[in-house]
Amino acid sequence: MRQARELYQRCTGRQTPSTEPAREVYAIVGRRGGKSRLAAAMAVEAACLRDWTPYLAVGERATVAVIAADRNQARVVMEYVRGLLLSTPLLSQTIERETDWTIELQGNVVIEIATCSARTTRGYSFACVIGDEVAFWKSETSAEPDVEVLQAVRPGLATLPGSRLVCISSPYSRRGALWDAYRRHHGQENDPVLVWVAPSLTMNPALDPEVVAQAYEADPLSAAAEYGAQFRSDVDAFVTREVLDRCIVPGRQGLPPMPERRYLAFVDPSGGSQDSFTLAIAHAERDGDRTVALLDHVSERRPPFSPEAIVREFAQTLRAYRCDGVTGDRYGGQWVSEAFMRAGIGYMPSERNKSEVYLEALPMLNSGRIQLLDHPRMLAQFLGLERRTSRVGRDSVDHGPNGHDDVCNAAAGALVLAGSPSWNDDGPFAVNVATERRGRLLDAREQAVAHRTGW
Repeated sequence: MRQARELYQRCTGRQTPSTEPAREVYAIVGRRGGKSRLAAAMAVEAACLRDWTPYLAVGERATVAVIAADRNQARVVMEYVRGLLLSTPLLSQTIERETDWTIELQGNVVIEIATCSARTTRGYSFACVIGDEVAFWKSETSAEPDVEVLQAVRPGLATLPGSRLVCISSPYSRRGALWDAYRRHHGQENDPVLVWVAPSLTMNPALDPEVVAQAYEADPLSAAAEYGAQFRSDVDAFVTREVLDRCIVPGRQGLPPMPERRYLAFVDPSGGSQDSFTLAIAHAERDGDRTVALLDHVSERRPPFSPEAIVREFAQTLRAYRCDGVTGDRYGGQWVSEAFMRAGIGYMPSERNKSEVYLEALPMLNSGRIQLLDHPRMLAQFLGLERRTSRVGRDSVDHGPNGHDDVCNAAAGALVLAGSPSWNDDGPFAVNVATERRGRLLDAREQAVAHRTGW
């Protein structure tokens, strides 16, 4: 009993156990700490050991939902649930029907797998909601799917007395629903929201300590999050929603090409199997004594696709904006340059890597020297970018785990080019490059034009 009390105090930061059941539980536990098995046990308890029928209307079901980043990840918890039900004869008798994604039980209860979508999780009466690895939920149209999904399910929990929200996850960056719950509720006495923080070895003493020790030796910051249940101090949001909101022009989907403007273009190429192939076009305008970069056009083509066909399509768009050339990264060696050359467009690898592009765009965003299109996927990707500080103090920017940045990478590249003060009279393709490289840029442009006119 004494050991249990000490464990409770160490993991919750509280001195006295609450006498009332928690309304929401956040289990911040290291990898291989048994989170999924704990969540499965709580799901079975809610589904089988409670009678929800007094609170249900005719035809209504009480749902125990297992929500994860995708169905395959949710299946892990679901298999533990199925195992607990089938291994207990009394509980197995309550099963009425099974599918790959649901288990229907007696008493108008269903255990169901769901994905982290604020739209598809509405309309249910929840007996229990299990949020699996909430710190790693991702969405193509939202930078905060964890916050939005939990807000969407809470009304469904409110109709069934005694229902519970259970979020289990290893920690990651200091933002999102898990960090907010830890910051607001950990260590708070008599709080109806319980936050339990425990390293892997605390929850699973059978885990090989040598594995953990080797992880700490290889990367202490990563291991502290993965096994020590500590939020990472080296990962931060690249840009805030408030900053982006000030840069967005509501309702603006694009700007048509205008004869008096000089346009810059940037592409993020892809081979057509996994990542998107994206194009962005921007121009600069004077606003008093400062230069403002405006995003005119964004195109995204999601896989699968033929890269050559996308290059030809993008070449038409570039010519409409009078762009004889385009800048991009060094993806794929020479094939990108050669493909654009065959389409009559010069291609020049960017002098900046992706992190440098983002870091140069950041002060432009913060100072309002950028006007963005109202493009949900692009904005979600900007908000999903992470800024990391290495051991030697160097910053890098990239998307988070399971994230994408194809659209915002092209947009940032075009805006940085357009916002540069080093304009050149030789044309938009020669803008914002060092003097010694301008000759090569113009040669690439002339070769591309020669290809096009030679057809």
